Amino acid sequence: MDLQKGQSKAEMPAAEVIGIAGLVSYQDGSVISRTLLKRTTGTVTLFAFDEGEGLSEHSAAFDALVHVLEGEADITISGKMLRIHATEAVLLPANQPHAVKAITRFKMLLIMIRS
Repeated sequence: MDLQKGQSKAEMPAAEVIGIAGLVSYQDGSVISRTLLKRTTGTVTLFAFDEGEGLSEHSAAFDALVHVLEGEADITISGKMLRIHATEAVLLPANQPHAVKAITRFKMLLIMIRS
């Protein structure tokens, strides 16, 4: 694998077709994450949630896009609960509290834009 400028070995390979969901595996009772890209302008992180697992309420200084690859989850943004399924996406606005709870095992891609 040839690394591009600014790319680490843990990131997904450049100029190769990759099955994104296969880059992280489910683990019983856990939330697993893998950073696919990390730049000063933003990050792309892949998550795998076991059923019933989640991320407690928190906020971030930047907008983030959640794209669900498999399964379904409840995402709460500023008290508003949204049910999200595979192939759907939602924008998490900067500085608004949000939380994630897996209804089934699910995988999501989190794309954070720093601007």
